[in-house]
Amino acid sequence: MATLNKILLGFVALAMSVIGVSAAPGHILVQSTTSTQNSGLYDYLLPKFSAETGIEVRVVAVGTGQAIRNAANGDADVLLVHAKAAEQAFIEAGNGVKRFDLMYNDFVIIGPDTDPAGLSGAGTLEEALRLLAKGAAIFVSRGDDSGTHKKERALWASIEHTVAPSQWYRETGSGMGATIRAAIEMQGYTLTDRATWIAYEGKNDARILFEGDADLFNQYGVIAVNPVKFPHVNATGAQVFIAWLLSEEGQQSIADYERDGQQLFFPNAR
Repeated sequence: MATLNKILLGFVALAMSVIGVSAAPGHILVQSTTSTQNSGLYDYLLPKFSAETGIEVRVVAVGTGQAIRNAANGDADVLLVHAKAAEQAFIEAGNGVKRFDLMYNDFVIIGPDTDPAGLSGAGTLEEALRLLAKGAAIFVSRGDDSGTHKKERALWASIEHTVAPSQWYRETGSGMGATIRAAIEMQGYTLTDRATWIAYEGKNDARILFEGDADLFNQYGVIAVNPVKFPHVNATGAQVFIAWLLSEEGQQSIADYERDGQQLFFPNAR
């Protein structure tokens, strides 16, 4: 890790000499997920980065699927999302330079304290999903092709079960915060990343009812948009930002971010 940090910090120094810190290096546009925004992570991280480099970071926070589509249209300098297969496809299509693991947390299933589906008694994720599929209570899906929605669909497929809008399965077509709110209002369940849940205000009588399964692992990746395909991108600014995120300082800043005494993201750049 020490060697990696020296390389990354060396690159930052080189990039900064190219753009000139004292010469207002402009801004970069990051297409990202709602979870990184809703959790407050960017409000914590970006002022640190901007103070050090002079680069302003503008974030478009949408579902991962939309973020990838936006970046594939050249409407980004950096892509920061959480759907590895889709990220790799983005690079294979020539839209990105290189993907880096950045940080992780996990997904959890939340629902009403009364737990009408009995999830709190489930011993495995498969059992929890089958209990939900019985339709004893409403399950609220983002339904927006986000990273969370992609994970949810993969989980249903893992038990050879497909879902479509019905009396017990609803789609919001919205971000994570709005979907959590809908689930709480309907006394239903939803799948959410832990960071957004921790940061969410207005939990009322809802709580985490299933967690801890290895299949709920949630990895985030960061990619610079390809300047060969999209010559207008701020390639230098993008590389400076990514190098900072992967550096010891950036990784420690991610680790230090907490809400209510709980760490929201766990850095794992390699």
